[in-house]
Amino acid sequence: MAAASVSMPGSTDTSLGFDDYSLYSNLSDDELMQLAIERSLTDSQSFTSRTETTKTSIPTSRQTPAIACPPQPSPPAAVQQPRQPTPEPCPANPPRNLYNPQIPLIVSHFVTGNGKRMVAYRRYDGTLVEVKPEAEVEEDPIVKTIRDGDVGTLRQIIKKPDCNVLIPNQYGWIPLHEAAYYGQDQCLKVLLRVQPGMINKRTLKDQTALLLAVSKDKTDCVECLLEKGADPDLANQDKETPLYKACEKENSTTVAMLLNYRASVNKSCIQGWTALHEAVCRNNVEICEMLVKAGAKISTANMYGITPIFVAAQTGSVDALRFLLKNGADINSQAADGATALYEACKNGHANVVEFLLSQNADANKSGKTGLLPIHIAAQRGNDGIVSLLIPATSKARVRRTGISPLHLAAERNRDDVLELLIEAGFDVNAILSEDRRKMYEDHRSTALYFAVINNNIDATSMLLEAGANPNLDTFSPLLVALRQGCMTTMTLLIKHGANINAYIPTHPTTFPATVMFCMKYLSMLKYLMDNGCDALSCFNCVYGSNPHPPLKTTRSNREDSEPQSVCVQFCEVISTNTYSRWAGPIIDVLLDYVGHVKLCARLMEHLDSYPDWESIKEKAMPPRPLMQLCRLKIRQLLGIKRLKKIKRLPVPGRLIKFLNHEERTQDYFGSEL
Repeated sequence: MAAASVSMPGSTDTSLGFDDYSLYSNLSDDELMQLAIERSLTDSQSFTSRTETTKTSIPTSRQTPAIACPPQPSPPAAVQQPRQPTPEPCPANPPRNLYNPQIPLIVSHFVTGNGKRMVAYRRYDGTLVEVKPEAEVEEDPIVKTIRDGDVGTLRQIIKKPDCNVLIPNQYGWIPLHEAAYYGQDQCLKVLLRVQPGMINKRTLKDQTALLLAVSKDKTDCVECLLEKGADPDLANQDKETPLYKACEKENSTTVAMLLNYRASVNKSCIQGWTALHEAVCRNNVEICEMLVKAGAKISTANMYGITPIFVAAQTGSVDALRFLLKNGADINSQAADGATALYEACKNGHANVVEFLLSQNADANKSGKTGLLPIHIAAQRGNDGIVSLLIPATSKARVRRTGISPLHLAAERNRDDVLELLIEAGFDVNAILSEDRRKMYEDHRSTALYFAVINNNIDATSMLLEAGANPNLDTFSPLLVALRQGCMTTMTLLIKHGANINAYIPTHPTTFPATVMFCMKYLSMLKYLMDNGCDALSCFNCVYGSNPHPPLKTTRSNREDSEPQSVCVQFCEVISTNTYSRWAGPIIDVLLDYVGHVKLCARLMEHLDSYPDWESIKEKAMPPRPLMQLCRLKIRQLLGIKRLKKIKRLPVPGRLIKFLNHEERTQDYFGSEL
């Protein structure tokens, strides 16, 4: 509905403009129409002015915006415009009662099951405005005659004094183009007999009749036009010649015909592709052979440096590839980006092409400008079949010089099958990314294990750790990543394989292990860290002690402006943030189980005083600590974590084992004794 059809009572300007349309955006079209009618009945003057405004705002059919009548592609006979100097009105005018020039409509054409042509109008939000039959357009008689192949009637029409076969339609097409398009070779002969000089006339897209006939596989018309002197080298706007189009259509008969009439075999299109590129792309060896015999160059490159051999590798055209190599193509030639045919075959997943190229001694150790080898791209794409073919042909020393291992790419893309193949083949699971490649990642990751952990890929993490991956090589420990993700399985795997349980972040110094900070929300993970030797005592070493603490710096900008980078963050500062303050009591409670005599700082005491249920935790921290707690800590210290893990094998009472492992609280085993 046009916005101008709704008025506001009591206003001097009775029309509602487009800018105010949002006031009624929640109403449907029917509701808006009803509102307009009701208000028009109560105000005759508004009705009159609104009627005049509406009439003046509705465009005529000749003023219709271009979007309401989009030009059609190639001109089928049913929609050809009459050959009149003055164009007819657009047959697809938008609905008058619903059209607003400020809100253009999307017009779509379709044909019903009964063959009736329809036109639909929609708004940009997809809502349907109107569907109606498409207006009938009178078809040019000469076009209808050509399409039907009525040579006799065509002769009668062109004999008329007012018939001019050189007048083009809106697309620049003359009757000769129509005859070539519809494959009417007899009509072509009649037209050329009248005007032989128009044989190379072009459409608005620079298409000749010959090019149209080739594009539609009208071989008889192609032969007729060539016999009458059509130029076989005239190209369209994209620089595509008839020979190029014939190769695209894989019409060997037309190709032979054009070559017999001396068509230029090495002319390239606007992107630098030649007819041989097109034939290779379609793996048509017959046409390739015809082109090469006619003088086609094997190694002509397009604007990206891609020669036909690259096209064969990209498209998996083994037969065409074999033909090109047989005729002297360089198997190890490189494109503008340094890629080889083998690299392109790996990139596009053509295992049969990779196998053939390797059998012909293609170099698997030649890298492109990115520094990646074929095995890198195969691992990244997850094609384990191609990777298995490349492993014997790839030098591990050459892989190391690239600064990145295929293990990195396989782990990054979760290609577990490829990862397993590479590990079995002996690729270094502790390979480090080069410095320039590490800089591409904000966290400066360096190992394949880090990629696996950050993807939360437990299978890949397990494979790498079992193969000997070191979990302590990255700047930001993979263990911290697992803790941040809250993945207990990954954390357990890393700790069992020697991950540093007291890992810190070099760029963000703290007085306590960063592992504690990353698992404060997960008490079970925090307890697991403590059971395995995490430093709990450092959490209570506050530099301010019982003295008043400085106010917390809540924003990053404040911290950066007032705090040098060397100042370490205190545990009490972290636990006081909004993220962790609600967990302060339980966190302190867990940590107290793994320390002896400690004194809580003023801020931690403030947290414990803030919640009545935490009073018992506060009492637990008061000295002196129970003798049993001090004995437990001493025994754990003397035994060490590794021996403590094996204590179950020793003839030690089960209750003592549970006590040393801090299991008495969950099992309530020592309740009666304590």
